[in-house]
Amino acid sequence: MGSASLLQKSFLAFLVAMGIVVTLGDAYCFSKINKPGEADKGCILDGKLYPFGEIARTDNCFRCSCSREAMRCCSLFHTPTRYDKENCKVIFNKKSCDYDVVQKSDPSKECIVYSRVG
Repeated sequence: MGSASLLQKSFLAFLVAMGIVVTLGDAYCFSKINKPGEADKGCILDGKLYPFGEIARTDNCFRCSCSREAMRCCSLFHTPTRYDKENCKVIFNKKSCDYDVVQKSDPSKECIVYSRVG
């Protein structure tokens, strides 16, 4: 009986760990190759000049790396895909760089989100 309980706990720990890995590895990413001479002072994204190096958060909620060759960015947000679409709506929260899913009838109340994609 004790070994079955240990096996169940081990399996649960594995599932939790895999959920964390999937969540962290599911960001939307893109690269923008700079033309020769285009990135003399940094990288331009959405009309704004960012300095060379790591950018923790852009104005549009991306984490980026800027070099003379390219700008590589990944989203800081994950888009909700499974929730009660009939009674809930999705609102982008630029302050937290994430989507809030709230009740249509009372936006002060959050809805349960079953899955998100990056």
